[in-house]
Amino acid sequence: MDNKNNNLGFSTRAIHHGYNPLDHQGALVPPIYLTSTFAFPTAEYGAACFAGQEAGHFYTRISNPTLSLLEARMAALENGEAAVAFSSGMGAIAATFWTLLRPGDEILVNRTLYGCTFALLHHGIGEFGVKVRHVDMSDLAQLRDAISPATRLVYFESPANPNMQLVDIQAVAALAHQHPGITVVVDNTYCSPYLQRPLELGADVVVHSATKYLSGHGDITAGIAVASQALAERIRLQGLKDLTGAVMSPQDAFLLMRGLKTLALRMERHCSNALAIAQYLQAHPAVDWVAYPGLPSFAQYDLAQRQMKRSGGMIAFELKGGIDTGRRFMNALQLFSRAVSLGDAESLAQHPASMTHSTYTPEERAHHGISEGLVRLSAGLEDIDDLLADIRQALAACA
Repeated sequence: MDNKNNNLGFSTRAIHHGYNPLDHQGALVPPIYLTSTFAFPTAEYGAACFAGQEAGHFYTRISNPTLSLLEARMAALENGEAAVAFSSGMGAIAATFWTLLRPGDEILVNRTLYGCTFALLHHGIGEFGVKVRHVDMSDLAQLRDAISPATRLVYFESPANPNMQLVDIQAVAALAHQHPGITVVVDNTYCSPYLQRPLELGADVVVHSATKYLSGHGDITAGIAVASQALAERIRLQGLKDLTGAVMSPQDAFLLMRGLKTLALRMERHCSNALAIAQYLQAHPAVDWVAYPGLPSFAQYDLAQRQMKRSGGMIAFELKGGIDTGRRFMNALQLFSRAVSLGDAESLAQHPASMTHSTYTPEERAHHGISEGLVRLSAGLEDIDDLLADIRQALAACA
């Protein structure tokens, strides 16, 4: 299939983009190139590869045919020009930050971030002379006031992990781009390109923990960054090749492409199950509050309807008894697994304050909008009646 043909539907591209079986001895499934290095036909060809004059592969830390196909497919799904694959989502984020930031620069980040991203910024990037400032990006006035001549990067998740706060991607990108030299980076892990495509809304870079929905099977760790051709090559040759070395294996690229083939189908089921669970929790007398973009009561419901195709598979909520009742609820679950991560076929439950966001101090969690009693659910692909029955008995057990 022609790599430039993006007129086909989402699922068709996820299955076919960039690959013609007849070019590979008829193999319907793309082959895995399990090699670290590549032989050159001549010394001159090898030199040309290293000089960037030839597009051939020469070392898997820089490129590999299996990874290149995955990258082309991800760029097509996000409607970007190019993508770079990494061994984890944090590898993608770290490589992007290290490529774009220098001592004396400033990065503006949203009020709430994934715990490891928070740690990278405050215990890594911020200790090398980069100023890190948190801004509530749901308030454009705050962002407008925060931008300074030193600002080089604006970064956020939407929805945010774990409290589900949304950011108006189009409005933030338009505001940031009024200032030359600012790059807008969006973590699209919670949505996947099936539900939301930030590049179409004005962002410059999209990053994913591909471990989650893109893979969908909980059997790999992987990351992706999608951007313009020029920016993706900078991230590849600086952030990946020289600064992090966070290289995805060809085997994991193969598994990730397998996951992409069912992404649209899986996201529909994740979204349907999550909406039913959120509606059930909202109506239950033991529940204090529920944050889910598909509920009309959600504070940013109108933005969710405008920005997202559907409302996603993630739910945040808190029981009226607070953290102790939340823990009893989690311990009573039988079908939901108590585990971090998200986007798997299995439904998962976790307590961010003691797990994924334990890198924040209690004071920092309070400041950044992460309540101590918040429970995060990742709605899986099981039958909804079984999931609701499990939640029902867990709520009864902790009453």
